[in-house]
Amino acid sequence: MTMALDKHYIDGEWRDGSSEKTIVNTNPYSGETIFEVRSADKNDLNEAYEAAQRAQKSWKKTLPSERRAILEKVGRQLAERKEEVIGWLIRESGSTRVKAEVEFAATVNILKESASFPYRIEGKILPSDYKGKENRVYRDPKGVIGVIGPWNFPLHLAMRSVAPAIATGNAVVLKPSSDTMVTSGFLLADLFEKAELPKGVLNVTAGRGSEIGDDFVLHKIPKVISFTGSTEVGQHIAELAAKGLKETALELGGNNVMVVLEDADLEQAARAAVFGKFLHQGQICMALNRIIVADAVYDAFTEKFVEKAEKLAAGDPGEEGTAVGPLINEDAVTRIQKDVEDSISAGAKLLVSGKTNGNVLHPIVLGEVKNDMPIAQNEIFGPVAAIIRAKDEEDAIRIANDSPYGLSGSVFSGNINRGVNVAKEIDTGMIHVNDQPVNDESHVAFGGEKFSGNGRFNGEWAIEKFTTVKWIGVAEEPRNYPF
Repeated sequence: MTMALDKHYIDGEWRDGSSEKTIVNTNPYSGETIFEVRSADKNDLNEAYEAAQRAQKSWKKTLPSERRAILEKVGRQLAERKEEVIGWLIRESGSTRVKAEVEFAATVNILKESASFPYRIEGKILPSDYKGKENRVYRDPKGVIGVIGPWNFPLHLAMRSVAPAIATGNAVVLKPSSDTMVTSGFLLADLFEKAELPKGVLNVTAGRGSEIGDDFVLHKIPKVISFTGSTEVGQHIAELAAKGLKETALELGGNNVMVVLEDADLEQAARAAVFGKFLHQGQICMALNRIIVADAVYDAFTEKFVEKAEKLAAGDPGEEGTAVGPLINEDAVTRIQKDVEDSISAGAKLLVSGKTNGNVLHPIVLGEVKNDMPIAQNEIFGPVAAIIRAKDEEDAIRIANDSPYGLSGSVFSGNINRGVNVAKEIDTGMIHVNDQPVNDESHVAFGGEKFSGNGRFNGEWAIEKFTTVKWIGVAEEPRNYPF
């Protein structure tokens, strides 16, 4: 790999950070240090934003074909470097091979979708009530976009904002997660640089939150801040952005449910639930948090689910066949174990007891969970399944909505119309009938309700987010005024 792992990418150059402090990139499975980088400071951040502002003035004027060609080049490079990229996802974020393949495919798709955006930006000509006048509505890029990348699906979720923003004529400053500086930052810079993106259009500054976190949002240049991460951090970002009347695109936490009704195909529901719960150790905003099962089929479903969960291999994410790899750090293990212990103390039944090996927490299944227990109220972000008994359909909907979150969800029923009707009653931005909740298609609106964020990513919704409209009224003949 030719990218500089210990440098930032500002105005088309790889350079050292100016801070005296360093950030250590650590393999979450082995605990080994992959590399260290000197953190960016406020001066580096300012240079990145100023470079982006300069570059955007000419970038917005490039032909649609030029922008599309660069995105297509990035896509081709990604395909050629697939094994290298998957290796980084495994080392940096503890991705299993299956999860890394899923993320890689999603990243390819967002690049393909974004490559179409330069030709999908539309304006309008509207009539006027004044004689000889017309109203033209132009759609333009917003300017400079600040993107804060996450660590769990680092490549895809960073690219989900970076590619659409660049495709629609904006410039970007990207702050990668400190846990995944390559896959949520430096790798993107390397791909776009090799695709001959003009310097300054994409800048990557890796910095400690204590040094550049607030300034990344408060800086006067960015017009939009895009963030994927926890609700608590998202709320802080929204508060900071409000001071400058900046727009935000926030995809935050989730407490996602699968509702299993009494007429569901229990075998299929259990298979879907295992995937939707344990993919990437449950460290996905869309992962199942609560499995709500109708009383009539609770025991039968739980038996099938437990049987499948017990067969999942946990351990080295780089090994073929591993389904559950490491959590991102030791703090995550400790936090989850406490929620499990507190929930068992409150009456939950331990059905599958997961041992701990370093940061690897083997699958845990809790039955007879109540919705007020910590394991049901908190976003787990780990390999713990909480199964809740519901009296009937109405009770299941009530339990599902008894949460401040509303990101994704799932309903299993043998009657499609019934499943859709239940899905409509659950207050969430996305929900799937007879499928699990971890879905992201590059042309479909992605986002949540309530404390799960605001705005929508993907497709035409991304175009809307990263562009603005300007009304230009054109009078072709003199107009009479009252004075």
